[in-house]
Amino acid sequence: MSRKAGTSPKERLLSAALEHIRANEAPDFSLRELAAAIGTSHRMLVYHFGSREGLLIEIVRSFEVEQAAWMRGLLDDDARPLVARLREVWRSFCAPGMRPREKLFFEVYGYALAGRDDTRDFLHALVDTWLAPLEIVAEKIGVAPDARRASAGLLLAVTRGLLLSLLASGNLRQVEETMEHFLANYVPLRDHAERSTQKNPSSNVTLAGP
Repeated sequence: MSRKAGTSPKERLLSAALEHIRANEAPDFSLRELAAAIGTSHRMLVYHFGSREGLLIEIVRSFEVEQAAWMRGLLDDDARPLVARLREVWRSFCAPGMRPREKLFFEVYGYALAGRDDTRDFLHALVDTWLAPLEIVAEKIGVAPDARRASAGLLLAVTRGLLLSLLASGNLRQVEETMEHFLANYVPLRDHAERSTQKNPSSNVTLAGP
């Protein structure tokens, strides 16, 4: 298990668990199996996280923050077309190595929806963590300021729904075609507005979101 200066024992255990999952891509594990793999004891994991479910919540929370930060950085890079960057995000989610993480995500989502006490704040974070970077998308495609949060929520819902469909069906081609259809009809709003304004300069074009 790696040890980093300035971190607590709980943080070091969580870091080791994250490294193990990244390296092994295996979501199905017991606390005893994980403890043996990262060089600690079942008792220590229970002490710090309470249960397997408690540890999974912390693992998924960390992955969500990490992915949202990566996506925010990608969206801030305007050197490439926005739709190309959105495709990169989507394809990263669909990569085979991401499936175990996504299974963990939906497992923990289920705990939160079931009303576990330790997921009360986490349920809101599963949405709020992603809305800010997705509002950047809404701004870049010309959605009106008062509709950007709703637009971000739509993109989040479509993405998660398609990921769940992929896990359930294994039909990558189908979900990719669906996402491509969504991107093709969702992202070009700004270009459409500019073309409409050029044809009729006197018109006031207000984008109310998708």
